[in-house]
Amino acid sequence: MSRSVVTLVGVSKAYGRTVALNNVSLDVAEGEFVTLLGPSGSGKTTTLMLIAGFERPTSGEILIRGESVVAQPPEKRDIGMVFQSYALFPHMTVFDNVAFPLRTRRLAGSEVTRRAGQSLEAVRMSGLDGRYPRQLSGGQQQRIALARALVYRPSLLLMDEPLGALDKKLREEMQGELKSLQRELGITTLYVTHDQQEALALSDRIAIVNGGDLVQVGAPLELYERPATDFVAGFLGDVNLVDGVVVEIAGGSGRIRITEGLDVLTPEGPALAVGKRVRLTIRPERLEITATEPAGPNGWRGRVREVAFYGELVRYGVDVAPGVVLKVSRPFRGQETLFVAGQEIWLASRPHDWRLFA
Repeated sequence: MSRSVVTLVGVSKAYGRTVALNNVSLDVAEGEFVTLLGPSGSGKTTTLMLIAGFERPTSGEILIRGESVVAQPPEKRDIGMVFQSYALFPHMTVFDNVAFPLRTRRLAGSEVTRRAGQSLEAVRMSGLDGRYPRQLSGGQQQRIALARALVYRPSLLLMDEPLGALDKKLREEMQGELKSLQRELGITTLYVTHDQQEALALSDRIAIVNGGDLVQVGAPLELYERPATDFVAGFLGDVNLVDGVVVEIAGGSGRIRITEGLDVLTPEGPALAVGKRVRLTIRPERLEITATEPAGPNGWRGRVREVAFYGELVRYGVDVAPGVVLKVSRPFRGQETLFVAGQEIWLASRPHDWRLFA
């Protein structure tokens, strides 16, 4: 089993009567890439600030490689940090920005030159060491900020929305580069974002935070397929969310009535009881849209309300009952005919693709 690099044990942080973080416990293993994901104000950045030493917890313990660091100042914690704002010194060259942490540690000049050069090479920025931050693009500045955080070989890398200021295309390119670099160096990374797709693409595990609470921790596929709550289901990717009442339990299945004439057959769960109100979710890509009536128990007539074409996929909004609109996604392969707004269609789903929450 991999050794834990950072461990939080019952960590809470309050500002007066406002609780920013509530009894959070989390282990991050050697070489792991863990993302803190949640909406704005959920406690993600507060967690990083506590680990980095810029804030002190109201209660709880923070360990780095098994040693308590609550009383240690930031510079003693062997942590590198990258911010969304890059935080580069505008009056310093690229080389001097990267070398700055080494010089503050009073390393020999030859060692500073060697390590700064290696760090610039790792982020593919060799040859730009004489430029100033104003002469670089946003993506290049972020690479320099990353090189500076890595140059003194910290045990732990903390990253707070590091790609948030970049445009979508560059952000996606940098995601791939960042993950490749993290794997190449094997550096333990704790990453903060509110971007669900970024978290899914980068992470070994994702920790979902909401209102200061750690809601669920797991691998991206686990959280996407088996969310613990309807909040996790709705926050991590697109989802249809409807309420219903259990009307029948038989043969290992439950029949949920969404509205009169619209029932959903689901696997029987331990929390199901006839008459109980439940919340159901299903991913848009798990719904099938067809022109003809499907076989199977979950088939409903509907009418296309809206169509959104995104190139690689098409998203439909479908009216299936008064006040019930389901989102449907399907890949576009360039040959099929698209459905149009106002067209009558059929929707189908497999019972095991529905998730129930009491």
